[in-house]
Amino acid sequence: MPPSVLPLSNGFVVSLRAVGQHRRLLRAAEALGACGVPLPGLRLAAREDTPTRHALDSALTAEAVIFTSPAAVRFARRLLPQLPTGDGSQGSLRYFALGTVTAAALHRAGGGRVVVPPRADSEALLALPELGEVHGRRIGLVTAPGGRGLLAAALRERGATLCVAEVYARQPARLSQAHIRRFMAAPDLGAVCVTSAEALDNVLARLPDAARMKLLRAVAVVSSTRLGAIARARGFATTVLARSPTPRELFAALVEHASAQSIR
Repeated sequence: MPPSVLPLSNGFVVSLRAVGQHRRLLRAAEALGACGVPLPGLRLAAREDTPTRHALDSALTAEAVIFTSPAAVRFARRLLPQLPTGDGSQGSLRYFALGTVTAAALHRAGGGRVVVPPRADSEALLALPELGEVHGRRIGLVTAPGGRGLLAAALRERGATLCVAEVYARQPARLSQAHIRRFMAAPDLGAVCVTSAEALDNVLARLPDAARMKLLRAVAVVSSTRLGAIARARGFATTVLARSPTPRELFAALVEHASAQSIR
């Protein structure tokens, strides 16, 4: 297909993924004709001390274990390369994943059967019947410190005993002058993929005024209604809701939006 007729030609797409996690999203953007621009919002750091290892061991002895991100799986495997098999049979370990990408990471880790909610957010996970009646049950939560805290609070309110293993930390990433120059050299029209409020806020706080205003003029492609509300509150005039935070779904939503705009 000639570049002039690619769906996202003559625009940019910003990735706010963590340092080292941009490649898949930017490749997908460039395949559709866009200029892919990384503006890392986070840096992920392993927590490999003895207390974290003990917390992970405890979490994995629970009857249900929730992994909140692919990074949670990756950093757990640095502490324990072979995760116990969760087959979901009566009285045995069962894994829950916050989204299909996390589920795929668990499958690669040998986790066996994984329960995945229809949407990649805490509300959808909490709505699963398997997590409705948890009073008196031990539930493992493999995650990072910070975030919304909704999942842990709701499960405790339902009477579960949580075994939390915070196997990595999310830290603000450094935006270099090279990042900012590349962004400012991109076309004037574009989009930013927003899958983390923390990453978005980190980037907005670190951009100079001209770059921040350029970013806010972009279309914010968000992976949940909550993130859509946050993006609008931060100053984005246009938001587009994707079905999940995967590059496939983010770009499906963006291409549909771009096509609708070109018809008008």
